[in-house]
Amino acid sequence: MNIHEYQGKEILKKYGVRVQEGITADTVEEAVAAAEKLTADTGTSWYVIKAQIHAGGRGKGGGVKLAKNLDQVKEVAGNILGMQLITKQTGPEGRKVHKILVAQDVYYPGETPTKEFYISVLLDRTSGKNVIIYTTEGGMDIEEVAESHPEKILKEFIDPAVGLQGFQARKIAFGLGLTGEANKEMVKFVTALYKAYDETDSSMFEINPVLKTSDNKILAVDAKVTLDENALYRHKDFVALRDLNEEDPLEVEASASNLNYVKLDGNVGCMVNGAGLAMATMDIIKLSGGEPANFLDVGGGANAQTVEAGFRIILKDPNVKAILINIFGGIVRCDRVANGVVEAYKKIGDIRVPIIVRLQGTNAEEGARIIDESGLKVKSATLLKDAAARVKEVLAEA
Repeated sequence: MNIHEYQGKEILKKYGVRVQEGITADTVEEAVAAAEKLTADTGTSWYVIKAQIHAGGRGKGGGVKLAKNLDQVKEVAGNILGMQLITKQTGPEGRKVHKILVAQDVYYPGETPTKEFYISVLLDRTSGKNVIIYTTEGGMDIEEVAESHPEKILKEFIDPAVGLQGFQARKIAFGLGLTGEANKEMVKFVTALYKAYDETDSSMFEINPVLKTSDNKILAVDAKVTLDENALYRHKDFVALRDLNEEDPLEVEASASNLNYVKLDGNVGCMVNGAGLAMATMDIIKLSGGEPANFLDVGGGANAQTVEAGFRIILKDPNVKAILINIFGGIVRCDRVANGVVEAYKKIGDIRVPIIVRLQGTNAEEGARIIDESGLKVKSATLLKDAAARVKEVLAEA
């Protein structure tokens, strides 16, 4: 589950990570009031206005601006609030900005120059360890740095059984070229950051940039955080951090029905029980000349209600030209699924796209008979290759 920058910073602060202070605003008036409070609290006279959306590259898209006085705060906030912000990660449709963060200016003059770094913490699935990725090339697109200067991307692997060790935090600080007070501050920063990542059961903490200020403080200027949804039962307070405005409406609807759904750009809707089978089904669709329109896992207990919910979600995608239902009857019997398909089809009514149902496993033959004798425009298949051939046929007719 992705959360906003300001929410990620609040989590970091609880673990002792120094952050760029800021106050959120939903209106221009709130933005001006936030700037005034920041001046009173931090002494800042310049302000950074940041669009709060679940996507990176906000600055290049015009979603991060500097305001040097309250009049500029009013102007910039008015321009960003309500804008359709387009970045590399939003796609061409962009995201509407509903909230902004008014943050203090931390690039103030001092005895030493400021310096930006990149630090992230995530799981490395190959090694089965957590990894801290860091580089001196902060404030830049990390993918571009990895492509043009891979030697500047450094990694420190951490055994989750023992956690981050002191020598590793010091190694990272030295690897970033820091000495003296800045080195000590970075050791504290990395230690607190890893603790926040570990104890919140997060999938990723990405700080870009991490800033060394002109007086050698180390702080998070940005925070991109992904929480592990499977661990939310241990962090019930995190559930309230979810922003449905930032999620695909169909994915939100699917989650309300306990369906695992991800919208894609293809023309064949998929409804499958089991993530592995869903991936194989998407492969077979591509091999048949089609493109999967979604990933949809209805789980092991597929019934008329879940099938109906899946149908309704898939049919809301105007690009869908056919639907392939691929069910392996292990926990659930195939005849029960077939009855669920027939019942859902009749309940929804006017379904204008062809449907292929492939059933295999417990009572598969009985399930196929129910489909074939239903009188509906639903075609059954037993083998996956047969289902693929039927998908190819209906696409050719479309």
